Amino acid sequence: MTGARRERIRRGGLAALEICVVAALYYGSAELGLLQQLVRGQVTPLWPPTGIALASLLLRGPRVWPGIALGALLVNASLGPSVPAVLAIVAGNTLAPLCSYALLRRTGFHNALDRLRDALALIFLGAFTGMLISATTGSGTLLLAGVLSSDDFWPTWSVWWTGDAMGVLVVTPVLLVLRSARWPKHAPPSRWAEGLLLLAATVCVGFVETDSTSLLFLGFPLLIWAAFRFQLAGAAPCALAVSTFAIIAAAEETGAFAGHDLLTNMITLQAFNVSISLTALLLAAAINERNQTQMEIARACRQLAEMAAKIAAGGHHRPPLPDSDSDSDSDSQRAQNPDLITTEDRP
Repeated sequence: MTGARRERIRRGGLAALEICVVAALYYGSAELGLLQQLVRGQVTPLWPPTGIALASLLLRGPRVWPGIALGALLVNASLGPSVPAVLAIVAGNTLAPLCSYALLRRTGFHNALDRLRDALALIFLGAFTGMLISATTGSGTLLLAGVLSSDDFWPTWSVWWTGDAMGVLVVTPVLLVLRSARWPKHAPPSRWAEGLLLLAATVCVGFVETDSTSLLFLGFPLLIWAAFRFQLAGAAPCALAVSTFAIIAAAEETGAFAGHDLLTNMITLQAFNVSISLTALLLAAAINERNQTQMEIARACRQLAEMAAKIAAGGHHRPPLPDSDSDSDSDSQRAQNPDLITTEDRP
């Protein structure tokens, strides 16, 4: 009895620790996201906490949801116009990743993102569908509280939904990759050099994106390179970096985002980030499936070669001829039973 009680206490302590860690990560990432706020000091085009919340649910299960609620409460306590409004926004921020988690689990989602269906589920169910809850709840709460006018509702809603969806699309894959990442012990120096070159190219393209020139399309060759050579481990961080630089450009209204209103910039940013995420996730998943198929074909070929070798080796051993004793036994049997016809006697 004492051992069982001690085990329950240990599990409860671990669960409490996980909840506190999720709340801390949620709050810290929210402070980073608010650096690029666009509406009322609290609505941002990239909201990393949603990505952290969904990744926490996928990796640790629904028992960590109090950590999401606690982190959302700490973030919105100083931003909300009133206590009921804060509680409503916190409820929306908590229910959105829970809804995304339930939808993904119902479709048989793999955390490894090693199939095309997993990438599509994360994009259309985890990001686009689940985050409708938080965007609608938050924007509607601000409207009912008198903070937003009816003319500002849809621009605010678009920024809110864009930020939450982008948090899922660019942050969750990176966390899922880090969960299963292993240090490449036997990678050749050329592989390290290629990775460093990809990193340097990504930084250079990021600075070009935030420049006055409209060169957002330069991020796509990098994503294709990263996906083909490093699969999801390279494509997910690259997509996060390219999207982050695009969000900075949108917040500063430079490059492709100069001279447009907020709603137009959010539509442009959403379309660009969705294209980036689709390219990174779908291409990486397709290449991973191709590699898995090639490995299975090679394994089947090896097995067939081994079976053929065994059959060929067994063919060199001729079956033993019947000895004289067995022949005499057969003759005696035929003599005792003349009606007995063997295979050799048949014409």
